[in-house]
Amino acid sequence: MTADLPEKTDRYEDLLTEALAAASVAAPQGSPLHEAAEDCLEMADSYLTDGRHFRADGDLVNALAAFSYGHAWLDAGARVGLLEVPTDGHLFTV
Repeated sequence: MTADLPEKTDRYEDLLTEALAAASVAAPQGSPLHEAAEDCLEMADSYLTDGRHFRADGDLVNALAAFSYGHAWLDAGARVGLLEVPTDGHLFTV
């Protein structure tokens, strides 16, 4: 059975919120990679904020998209080694 839009939006918001809390910068302070890692975290946080705004406006399609994009920033940062993330569990695919 396919998840309905409100349930899926809730699930992805929760996933992004939890993933943001678990991710940290792995690159050394002062390096361009550190700045790139911070950018990944900032983008993910911005998409979380945007998603919550869309949800408050009743726009669940764009809320879900924003939460998904936010998590993609974290997942990509983790895959290239910019972010330190847990390797077990459901938060990341690394």
